Parts: sequence; structure tokens; C-alpha cells
Amino acid sequence: MERFGHDSLISVATVEDGKPYVRTVNSYYENGSFYIITYALSNKIRQLEKNPVAAICGDWFTAHGIGKNLGHILDPKNAEIAGKLRQAFSEWYNNGHTDESDPNTCILQIQLTDGLLLSHGTRYDIDFTA
Repeated sequence: MERFGHDSLISVATVEDGKPYVRTVNSYYENGSFYIITYALSNKIRQLEKNPVAAICGDWFTAHGIGKNLGHILDPKNAEIAGKLRQAFSEWYNNGHTDESDPNTCILQIQLTDGLLLSHGTRYDIDFTA
């Protein structure tokens, strides 16, 4: 939470047809998952629907996880996390980049399975499934 419990840039990697794809996204971390506001028709969502395994890295942290499209940002089941994302991304959220009225504006959750964190000279191997 200290490092990623706010608007944080991370790289997200997916694989399609044996070829890796990486992009940098704004994210918010909470309880073993990164959350990203994206578009349901984007390549990352399409690739994760075929193969949900993802890798992430940023700020001396690297991890693997499972990507899941949680659906439209305004879906009532997403109300709690959507509120946290609006707050975390408040500096840019309403600048025209995010269109909540578009049914394809969605929340991507990457639920972490394992990771490696380097902090203050110490290496932490983390099992998020334990």
C-alpha cells in the first residue's frame, strides 16, 4: 500500500500467439490486486480474455497475476472500488480521458499470485496466494 496505494504507473505484460505485449498504465493497489481503468475493446482486455496470465512491474516491484475484466465502471457491484479509483486518479480522471457513460469503460483487476519487492536494501519474495 505504501508504494502503490495511490495513482502509480506500472507496466502490464500480456501474451498473444506467443508474443509478449507491454504497456504502461495508471494503477491503484489494494489487497493483493492492482486496479486499472481501461476500455473493454482494448488489446490488453482482448489478450487477457484469451490468456488471463499477466506480469506487472514498476518501482522495484515485479509480479505475476490473473487479469479479470470487472465490467463497466458504473456497474453497482463496482461502486466501492470505482470510488477509490476516482479518488486515486482525481488529478486526471475528469479531463476527458475517462467516459463513464461509455459501456466499454471498465475496471481491470490484476489479482497477484507472486511477486518480488525490493525495499530499503531488502528483497521480499511474496506469495499472494498464501
